[in-house]
Amino acid sequence: MSRLSLFNNPLLLGFDEFERTLDRIAKHSGEGYPPYNIEQTGESGLRITLAVAGFGLDDLSITVENNQLCVRGKQADDPDRVFLHRGIAARQFQRSFVLADGIEVAGSTLDNGLLHIDLVRPLAEPKARSIPINAGAGSAPRGKTIEHG
Repeated sequence: MSRLSLFNNPLLLGFDEFERTLDRIAKHSGEGYPPYNIEQTGESGLRITLAVAGFGLDDLSITVENNQLCVRGKQADDPDRVFLHRGIAARQFQRSFVLADGIEVAGSTLDNGLLHIDLVRPLAEPKARSIPINAGAGSAPRGKTIEHG
């Protein structure tokens, strides 16, 4: 069975990468651990804060690949510890965030069980350019460029 594309309108050209990104988001939207906040820290700054109590620096990793920020946590089990009751699970996690083009990771800190990841969003500059129109064989002498602006 083929899937109906949201972007199969002939006026929406080149949005296939955007559609794949939406599919990735939908696939990971059911994740609930660890909880996180996203806040704006300035005109062009964002901060993602994840609650990662019990995880140390060596237990966490942050990667960015193809505009996807991925935070992973895995605690190593200590074979010398004997638990009489284990109510705090040492669970591993992977939390992904899709970043817009141009967003860069400025840094990260682990403080009191909270992992802060600072992002910088460049300010958008309006872009406009003129496209030259070349005349066809029957319209005007060859090589003449007609500009409309």
